[in-house]
Amino acid sequence: MKREEAKKEIEKLTEELLRHNYLYYVKNEPEISDYEYDMLLKKLQKLEEQFPEFKLPYSPTSRVGGEPIEGFETVKHSVPMISLDNAYNEGELLNFNERVEKILGNSVEYTVEPKIDGIGLALIYQNGILTRAITRGDGIQGDNVIENAKTITNIPLKIFEKVPEYFEVRGEVFLSFDIFREINKEKEESGEDVFANPRNAVAGTIRLKDSKIAAKRKMKMYCYQVITEENFLPESHFERLKLLNSLGFSTPPHVLKLKKIKEVIEYCKKFEETIKPTLNFPVDGMVIKVDNVKLWEVLGTTAKFPRYAIAFKFKPEQATTKILDVTFQVGRTGVITPVAELEPVRLAGTTVKRATLHNFDEIKRLDIRIGDTVFVEKAGEIIPKVVKVVTSKRTGNEKEIIPPEKCPVCGEKTVKFGDEVAIRCINPSCPAILKNSILHFVSRDAMDIRGMGESLVDKLLEKGLLKDFSSIYELEKEKIANLERMGEKSAENLLREIEKSKQKPFHNVLYALGIRYVGQKAAKLLARHFKSIDNIINASGEEIAEIEGIGEKIAESLKKYFSLKHNLELIEKLKKHGLKFETEETEEREQPLKGLTFVLTGELENFTRKQATEFLESLGAKVSSSVSKKTNYVIVGKNPGSKFRKAVQLGVKTVDEQFLLNFAEKYKK
Repeated sequence: MKREEAKKEIEKLTEELLRHNYLYYVKNEPEISDYEYDMLLKKLQKLEEQFPEFKLPYSPTSRVGGEPIEGFETVKHSVPMISLDNAYNEGELLNFNERVEKILGNSVEYTVEPKIDGIGLALIYQNGILTRAITRGDGIQGDNVIENAKTITNIPLKIFEKVPEYFEVRGEVFLSFDIFREINKEKEESGEDVFANPRNAVAGTIRLKDSKIAAKRKMKMYCYQVITEENFLPESHFERLKLLNSLGFSTPPHVLKLKKIKEVIEYCKKFEETIKPTLNFPVDGMVIKVDNVKLWEVLGTTAKFPRYAIAFKFKPEQATTKILDVTFQVGRTGVITPVAELEPVRLAGTTVKRATLHNFDEIKRLDIRIGDTVFVEKAGEIIPKVVKVVTSKRTGNEKEIIPPEKCPVCGEKTVKFGDEVAIRCINPSCPAILKNSILHFVSRDAMDIRGMGESLVDKLLEKGLLKDFSSIYELEKEKIANLERMGEKSAENLLREIEKSKQKPFHNVLYALGIRYVGQKAAKLLARHFKSIDNIINASGEEIAEIEGIGEKIAESLKKYFSLKHNLELIEKLKKHGLKFETEETEEREQPLKGLTFVLTGELENFTRKQATEFLESLGAKVSSSVSKKTNYVIVGKNPGSKFRKAVQLGVKTVDEQFLLNFAEKYKK
């Protein structure tokens, strides 16, 4: 390559890698795989070695990771959190061993541990108490995410054994595949962008400013390094991991201490082939470290990496194939997901014929078209996904993927809520979502039709006896009795429950309809304010949104629901069956607790949690799930939890169950 060409290529690669660094470390929106990034970096390193005069001062080969994001306290690391050099084959591992033996003049033992594919974190303990949790950041300084770290259940908040005053533990925060799948399922159903992989999900979660959301995501941490007074620590890295275990820290499983590099290579191969497929967490390679920590100082570091350790990276499970068509799946909440129908291709030991495209924003971002040649990868080792289009193979005959204006199952018009990326079907009678809609409709908090469980609903749907909610009230005794495991007596009991459900108040019926975002509390607020379904239907979005506790999101959902002719027809049918779509004119109960906020904790003897909540609300109180300075009373039952402790801490007044009983006696129905 000529000098001028080399100069331009170095400039181009530097800018490209810096952009990918920003997308990965700051935005948490990677566009390429780790393997592709490493190949670009290796290319740049090679060119810089050949033409050092053209190396830019801000070259990504001279730095570690990315810059800390705004919003958290920035803390300097006690010792830089440097990355490891990578090896991609047996030859590169042998070269690493040769370099180590050349410097030391003899062979060494190695500790080999799984390379967890997560986010690096440094835990700082002062006198055994966790005081800071610092992200890798740029390797020199990172963000203190202590509140999110405290939500990680396998991170000790206190070390109970005696340790030096300053005690730092480093490791990798990660998500299991099961939890990752749950998070993406929830995000898909909420119309949000899904995470590309578990590491991406952790990167987004560890920096959340709301630690309550972080807690729900159930992150874990495996620890691999301790920094403290050297005389407290064993010389062996393998023994240091054992020490961390004994102090209450989780360390990676499947760690071995091996004597020869050949044994290391054999174990890496065995792990990739037989152990990795059985794991429920992401591993993208193996970390090989000289076991004797005293030799680390002798071996030292290069400008970028330590000489005493290397990461052997597994190749991602990836293959190229062609998109033959795109079909649309309707999920249980009505979310429509585009699915690529592929030319069959072997991937991770199985034949792949389909891959998720997640949503239409993702299709637009990757510019995916029918007929494209694409890279397919095991997303988070769980399901195949399209990660990249090979645009150079386009012929001009590729077809654009158009989002469906009508549900592919029922033909009703699709809708899109606000800034959501999801396109939805909101027809409760759509066969794709009918079963779950009916199960919601008959549930205890809705119409409370006892005896109508999942297995019976399946049988009724199979026989074509349920078309929508109104079909429930048209069921005939003979047809129910003829179903498997039913009979005349069971049919009579079910019909009695169905008839009894017609007495449920308007707010139960409104909640039972399954309108997006309209939960029990919202249904009660709407019923109390508008008095009838017709008033809600005729109200403007602004009028609905102005109700305290409702807001624009619920208002928009209601207007879209009632804009569909099918839904209005369903309501009319339910009215004819005698369901209550108006608030009954009954004498208004006094509301002596209006304006007061209550929290319940512990077990009550005379009330269920639901009964206590409904009773307090009937007296005008607001019942919250968490204690804050705005809480007026905490009602404490047997075996109270953390809410009681927080109430005492904040000086919130606490009362026992007798408080409720006194009001119950005074305000009997």
